[in-house]
Amino acid sequence: MKKALINGAEGKMGRALIRLIGARPELSLQALPRESGQPFPADFDVVIDFSSPQGAQEAFAAAKHKHKPFLTGTTNLPETFLFQLQQEEKIASFFAPNVSLSVYFFTELVRQAAKMYGGYDIKLHEIHHVHKKDAPSGTAKTLADAVNMPYEKVTYERLGETVGTHIAAFDSPFDEITLAHKAVTRDLFANSALEIAVWLMKRSGGFYTMSDYAKFKLKDKKK
Repeated sequence: MKKALINGAEGKMGRALIRLIGARPELSLQALPRESGQPFPADFDVVIDFSSPQGAQEAFAAAKHKHKPFLTGTTNLPETFLFQLQQEEKIASFFAPNVSLSVYFFTELVRQAAKMYGGYDIKLHEIHHVHKKDAPSGTAKTLADAVNMPYEKVTYERLGETVGTHIAAFDSPFDEITLAHKAVTRDLFANSALEIAVWLMKRSGGFYTMSDYAKFKLKDKKK
């Protein structure tokens, strides 16, 4: 059984990951919880990080030291660290501000809609829980990039315990087209992160994104 180091184990995502590892024996994973400031275990097979920018960098250094794959969904990472991840060749490294495959496909839908509805006014709005520190969210920024929108034009709300809702609206004087994605439970992201981690352990050294994983999943479905 492979050992998954869960970095940021006391956070919402960390707790969801640990619970789902126990509920999905077919993944053949054992959870090794870790919080910032704690020592790293002597033995692990993959790092799954949902902590903080500093915690992600600590975990990446530990993964490199052990020559093990590294996956992070932590947002607000420093540009220098992102560049380091993108240049990685020795270990399999993965970063996505949103690790959900359905959100990735939603982003592609919004990208295509922006092309098809040329001349329409585009609006992006996101809603998250009140504990979320970054605004707009990493997913909202990815959507903004997809439609060439400045981040400052993205609107956002922080309401209760909302997991995550993203809305893209295309307006003209005559009609409005709305695309929306609503995450009902955080398990959406945790399940996807675990499956990506299993996939990442089979990859050679290099930097991977949701695009790489989506291509693998689509190719796998055609078999």
